[in-house]
Amino acid sequence: MTASRAFLLFGTEEPEPVPRRLEAGRLSAELVGGNLRMIRFSGTEVLRAISFLVRDRDWGTCEAEITGLIVEEEGAATIVRYDARFQAPDGAVLDCRSTIEVFPDALIFDTHFTPDRDFETARAGFAILHPIVGLAGQAVTVENGGGSVEQSVFPDRIEPWQPFKDIAALTHEVMPGIKAECRMAGDVFEMEDQRNWTDGSYKTYVRPLALPWPYVLRAGETVHQAIRLSIRQVGAATPESDQELGPIRISLRRDQGKLPAIGVGLRPDEVSDELLDASLIRELGACHLICHFDPDAGHGAAALRHFKQMADTSGGAVTLECFVPCRRPLDEELGAIARMVRDSGLRLASLAVSPSVDRQSTPPGSTWPDCPPLEDVYVAAQAAFPAVPIGGGMFSYFTELNRKRVPADRLAYVTHCTNPIVHAADDRSVMQTFEALRDVTRSVRAIYGNKPYRVGPSTIAMRQNPYGSQTKDNPSGKRIAMANRDPRHNALFGAAWTLAYAATVADAEPEVLTLSTLAGPFGLVAGPGEPVKEGHPRPLFHVLRWLAELSEGKRIAVETSAPDKVLGLGADLGGTTTVLFANLTPDMQTVLAEPGTRRLVLLDESWLHDGVKKPEARLHQETAITLPAYAVARVDHL
Repeated sequence: MTASRAFLLFGTEEPEPVPRRLEAGRLSAELVGGNLRMIRFSGTEVLRAISFLVRDRDWGTCEAEITGLIVEEEGAATIVRYDARFQAPDGAVLDCRSTIEVFPDALIFDTHFTPDRDFETARAGFAILHPIVGLAGQAVTVENGGGSVEQSVFPDRIEPWQPFKDIAALTHEVMPGIKAECRMAGDVFEMEDQRNWTDGSYKTYVRPLALPWPYVLRAGETVHQAIRLSIRQVGAATPESDQELGPIRISLRRDQGKLPAIGVGLRPDEVSDELLDASLIRELGACHLICHFDPDAGHGAAALRHFKQMADTSGGAVTLECFVPCRRPLDEELGAIARMVRDSGLRLASLAVSPSVDRQSTPPGSTWPDCPPLEDVYVAAQAAFPAVPIGGGMFSYFTELNRKRVPADRLAYVTHCTNPIVHAADDRSVMQTFEALRDVTRSVRAIYGNKPYRVGPSTIAMRQNPYGSQTKDNPSGKRIAMANRDPRHNALFGAAWTLAYAATVADAEPEVLTLSTLAGPFGLVAGPGEPVKEGHPRPLFHVLRWLAELSEGKRIAVETSAPDKVLGLGADLGGTTTVLFANLTPDMQTVLAEPGTRRLVLLDESWLHDGVKKPEARLHQETAITLPAYAVARVDHL
């Protein structure tokens, strides 16, 4: 059977919903799944989304079943009416009736919702997303529930706690002479800086995090909430914004330091497949093995012996990513782990430690769990492993590192991961996370200065869920938030995401970057029913191999005129300038490269469709380089 284009691009046949454009005058929005996205005035993004969302007790998303959708144009307005049904994992149902009205200078989203029986939820209600590009550090007027008004700014550096609470309305300048007021009703709203989770937005949401969760919506009780967006002209008329058309321009800045060494994650639950695929680590050129070790999960001497075998086979330097239970004296616990390491013969290049309780997030307003001071954990680790550099931070996400900042003076390096599907899993939202990832690394540098910095393992799928009891299973290969498998990791989308991630963090100069495990759903090797033949390297393997090769050269910073569409990075290596590009969109993009003769390698749907095991180079003398959907290109200037 011939693989479909969707399968090659995304690893799944599941189609994304097709948005329906709503507009009235210069105000427009996309209607997707009953919610609004890309709300624009005169072509400029005002809000990224207004969504009615229902989360289960573990913060998983309850999908909406939409019925009775009607879209009518009434004079200068567009009116949408629909019913929606949300079902919790225990079978409880929340029925909603919603109306959306779009006028030339206003938009109203109104909903009433009623559970058929007691409905347990972490949150049910509206979420409003303000974009970060163009707004970070800019002025905002905040009206509180009591009517008081505060003049403030959207956070520039990522704010660990809620920048604004008890919000009734937010007003900001969309463009010179145009202001937008977003007014909320029906509950208590507050804002969080979603860049903590690499979402490209500030989120204003119902129900303060300081209140207990999960909570219960009582059977038969109806709740009403509404959002009103108003556009006001406060100055001279503003012309339509210009949308950049034509090829994407590229500029290169040489001698920008070094690119990170590439790491690969190892996990004790993938022993047999890792042994089978161990030779790929050398082929990849990965220098570091990030070995996950969790005594609470039963990891012990056998796992350490496996890591030694993998290190002996691959030649990779071992970092033990070690959770510390912290239930007995620290010197006893870490001393016992040190004895197991010595007995196994495993030689550590570094040891990263984190208390086990820190695998779960502590939301604002919650009580921090019992945990020894991090200074004591690091001192005990150094005493148990006296010749080994000690790293610390969070094995979860930047959110937790931002909220619980580690005493870095006792560390050889700081570390954290990220995940792009904590809140949303659609293709556009996943690729928009690079807008926020840039600010994540900038914030880390602002907090920890020039301290050596390691990132990962970071993958599209979620390795662990700090916000609930478990990650979400995804046996059907869909786009699911907080899923422990994501089909796009296996396809061209995953390759483009991997290159864009490396390009985005490059300015922070991390010393190690890990964007995959060796085996399993986060790994380098295809399983059954994937775009690549089972047992062969997935497309992202080739991207990581290129990145490992470039890490030996002098970094070139690549700036593009459309970073929301194409990202890149490069290096001067052995007299050759090599630049890598990723297309972040489902549309064909054209970039204008430096003139001259070059070798071009494309990881695209044609290459994947033909089943090519190793991508081949061809001479390319034209200045324009065409990147098909989610393609990755390697350009070697001769």
